[in-house]
Amino acid sequence: MNGGANLLFTEEQLKLYSKPLSESEKEKCENAIRIIQESLESLGYEIKKGLHRNNEDTLSYQIKMTNPSKDYELSIFVKGSYATNTNVRQNSDVDIAVVKESEFFDKYREGKTRENYKFISSNKPPYHFKDEVEEALIERFGRSDVRRGNKAIRINGNTYRKETDCVPCFRYRDYSNDYMDDPNNFIGGITIYSDKGERIINYPEQHINNSVIKNNNTNYKYKKMVRIIKEIRYQLIDSKNRNAEQTSSFGVEGLFWNIPDYKYSNDEMLGDTFNALIAFLIDNIDKLSEFKEPNDILYLCDSQEKNNVYKNFILDVKNYFEYSGEKKYEWQNKSFD
Repeated sequence: MNGGANLLFTEEQLKLYSKPLSESEKEKCENAIRIIQESLESLGYEIKKGLHRNNEDTLSYQIKMTNPSKDYELSIFVKGSYATNTNVRQNSDVDIAVVKESEFFDKYREGKTRENYKFISSNKPPYHFKDEVEEALIERFGRSDVRRGNKAIRINGNTYRKETDCVPCFRYRDYSNDYMDDPNNFIGGITIYSDKGERIINYPEQHINNSVIKNNNTNYKYKKMVRIIKEIRYQLIDSKNRNAEQTSSFGVEGLFWNIPDYKYSNDEMLGDTFNALIAFLIDNIDKLSEFKEPNDILYLCDSQEKNNVYKNFILDVKNYFEYSGEKKYEWQNKSFD
């Protein structure tokens, strides 16, 4: 164990951690997606469907745009912890996908190709779309406020908007389980084509929807617990805990997504529930390789290295978290074993 003093948590403290972010944060999130929409209007895109939520129980804001001259559509939507309403730190950035709906990367079962589905290959290199989006953002904000990264384009924040990672991407279609050559029978996601030539496949919409289902099935405790574990992760990072530093916000959310729903309903107190969830993870610590991401498609720990990091993180949380059940908030000057 490395980094961090043992902390005695009270129920009042956990209630604070479990609350969603303020209304002003939601407004900044809305502003972030709107400014990307306004930027793309300079390239000839028009609004097809204005700002709306993909799911009313989330902050998964979306805008649909179309470009009549180029005959294709864009979906712009908030993804990640802001979309699932499990973000806990106000200084974190918001991830916004800009999806070119008319082009997709694909996968087929053995012996099948896109020709079987009569799909036509695009003649444009994948990075061309990212170039186009970057050009629009620079025209809107100026070069100094726009920074191109390997996967995303960063837009600096201010008092009006959140710091934003704009992620130009394409659709992804997995036809591996289609035996009818049916072009509509696929598992859909998004493909991010990085500047280094990597293809990163995500399933943000499934993540958002599954989070809502899990939250409803646990009497709205799931997201509260996710916010608590994310806050504890940040505290461990602040204390230079190496295991916490190697985890991700998405990853620790994934740990809690794999805990059965009934484990969330054992206790009234947040601290008792949290202890029960950590106890489940400890009891199942050798089964992390079976855990899925909250999208229920990809595996959470897809390497032995990642598996070890999350095992150690769970053990560190167990050592770090002590629940008082009382209303006062105290520091303990204990060292970790």
